[in-house]
Amino acid sequence: MHTFTVNGKAVAVDVDPDTPLLWVIRDDIGLKGTKFGCGIGMCGACTVHVDGRAIRSCITPVANVANAAITTIEGLAADGQHPLQKAWIATQAPQCGYCQSGQIMQAATLIKDYPEPSDANIDAVMSGNLCRCMAYVRIRKAIKLAAEDMKGATPHA
Repeated sequence: MHTFTVNGKAVAVDVDPDTPLLWVIRDDIGLKGTKFGCGIGMCGACTVHVDGRAIRSCITPVANVANAAITTIEGLAADGQHPLQKAWIATQAPQCGYCQSGQIMQAATLIKDYPEPSDANIDAVMSGNLCRCMAYVRIRKAIKLAAEDMKGATPHA
């Protein structure tokens, strides 16, 4: 049995210890916002937070998250009104939208580390999150808008 929290709720799952966290989140817990992209941790579609840090859930065995606090896109803000989520809508960042939950989760740690991110900060931190639609200009704009909105606000996950 593997125990941890997901979006503030205690979870216990009985799966093989090598089962990727992504499949536990999607199949066993039933949260579908975290996406499967490449399966080798290279595209970022599966990005979630473990103890506040962005990780690739497709390559993280569930055994590695024992007693950890996991946040998915569904838990970023209980009401869906996290500054990043609002900025994504305001800037119309997504095109197809498939990679966007991973993009937003990575951007949340970016802003935590760099509250006033430069283009170089954004490029460095977001470079592992791929967007097949090439929405990078809109993503950068959304990150900067959210960072501005978050100045002086209560920190989010």
